[in-house]
Amino acid sequence: GINAEYGGGEVGAKGEPGECNAGCEEGTENPDIGGTDPSDGSKANESQKGEPGDDGAAGGRGEPGPKGDMGGAGIQGARGPTGFDGRDGKAGPPGNPGLTGLPGMKGASGKTGVDGGKGQKGGAGKDGKPGDGGSCNGDCNSQAWPCTCDTHVIARHSQTDRAPVCPPNWVELYQGYSLVYFESQGYGLSQDLGSIGSCMEKFQVMPFLQCGSRNVCQHGQRTDKSFWLTTNGQDDVKAMAPLKTEDDILPYISRCTVCSGTQYTFARHSYSNDIPECPPNWERIWAGYSYLMVTGGGGVGGGQDLGSLGSCMENFFLPSFIECVGRGMCSYYVNNLDYWLAAKKDPIPGMFGMGRIYNGLDDIQNQGLSRCAVCAKKLPAKKRFL
Repeated sequence: GINAEYGGGEVGAKGEPGECNAGCEEGTENPDIGGTDPSDGSKANESQKGEPGDDGAAGGRGEPGPKGDMGGAGIQGARGPTGFDGRDGKAGPPGNPGLTGLPGMKGASGKTGVDGGKGQKGGAGKDGKPGDGGSCNGDCNSQAWPCTCDTHVIARHSQTDRAPVCPPNWVELYQGYSLVYFESQGYGLSQDLGSIGSCMEKFQVMPFLQCGSRNVCQHGQRTDKSFWLTTNGQDDVKAMAPLKTEDDILPYISRCTVCSGTQYTFARHSYSNDIPECPPNWERIWAGYSYLMVTGGGGVGGGQDLGSLGSCMENFFLPSFIECVGRGMCSYYVNNLDYWLAAKKDPIPGMFGMGRIYNGLDDIQNQGLSRCAVCAKKLPAKKRFL
């Protein structure tokens, strides 16, 4: 500090206590200093108390105090407003089946239905009883009739979804579905459409099994196929997706009938657009178009004996058959081809140049196709049935 009383110089350090030569006893006045005996209740050279100083500057923020104790529970607040509806919950598990209800009351009688359409022509009736013996008026040898003891069976295909009727003088044995040929592992087995093997009584997309040497058979393999005569008027379905159920497939499968009779039969082809005549003592039982063969993918197919009734199809349209595969479905495929006998033209197409192309069913039927007739040996007037 600075001592103003003595010229403003610096205060020196405190000195050592001095020696006392006389009058140093406690309470004795030292005249040189002008002190007072402490026995009078006062102090020597006592200073006067100063005035209080100004307030100091505000101190800095102290450290946070310790966490206080938890207060008591407050008073319950007022009820808030109703919230929005929540999202729908997940569906619960199905409940147990309910009890069986009581039978309902009997309904009222329905209205009388409309009359049904006229049914198909029925098959031929049974043979009648032998007639009474007649009189030949003495010329009995002239009434001798040739024996008609042979029995023949044929298949007739309608190329529609209804079974055909047998020709006159023929008796129906059974009805079925028109099979053309089978294929598996690149091999094919065709059916003569004039024989009864082409008329399957039951329809299956894949009618056969594939069996190995270890007592194992498999039904409907990838390479297994069956081919059937199809029905007409299906232009809307030629490029459709494959048919997969039997109810969907059957309208496109031709029906057939196996017939029995005593007449010899054969097919005759004209190689022209005209229906041929049957030879003398033979009668025509149907006419058609000269059907030769069919092929599927890979060049496998089957054909018809041109003397067989199966080579004379009563209807012409394309394609004439539908393909069914081992996966259990049927469809029309662009690589399946029909072959028909051609009408002979003059000059002969193909000998010089590209040959002739027929466009449209009318042009093909009226110009390109050979026609045919199925002929049956005539029976004597009194021997029409076996």
